[in-house]
Amino acid sequence: METSQRIVDALFGALAKALPDRIPAASYGTMNNVLVGGTDRRGQPFAYYETLGGGHGAGPSWDGASGMQAHMTNTLNTPIEAFEHQFPMRVTRYGLRPGSGGAGRHRGGDGLVREIELLVPASVTVIAERRTLAPYGLKGGAPGRRGRNVRIHARTGRAEELPGKFQAQFLAGDKLRVESPGGGGFGRAPRTRPARKGRPR
Repeated sequence: METSQRIVDALFGALAKALPDRIPAASYGTMNNVLVGGTDRRGQPFAYYETLGGGHGAGPSWDGASGMQAHMTNTLNTPIEAFEHQFPMRVTRYGLRPGSGGAGRHRGGDGLVREIELLVPASVTVIAERRTLAPYGLKGGAPGRRGRNVRIHARTGRAEELPGKFQAQFLAGDKLRVESPGGGGFGRAPRTRPARKGRPR
């Protein structure tokens, strides 16, 4: 799944040289796979798996969309109420990641921030890309911000940054925050002119 997203980035990057007026900058470039499994409070096993969207790359005449799935993914957003009813977890934060899209004449879309608190001990696995290399911009547009995976320890409140791919045992009360990448910008951002000063009197 991760390879398929990166293939799209590579193909679009190559095609942009031949079709500069049609190909957008790189989108967030990862499925942001999140898997959580364990035993709930009733002693029943559970398994949760979801992919998270991110920012789309900007194009020659448009800004990139924010917080959406791109390319091979076709999964819908799980409503928080359904998620919390089904699994022993709580969503403590869910929204756009402001400023994560790359700057440019047309801005890349912003990624997402999703933070979940585990109510029971569980095994957590994340498989994600674009944690080291940012989604590229085109024609002078800036790259989107890289993604981040963060564990917030319940006992100490310490925020521990984790790699793009990891598997770890989380304790009850620990939180996982996934910040998905933004899309690349397209074209150089116009320079803002300094405000004119009035004539001295």
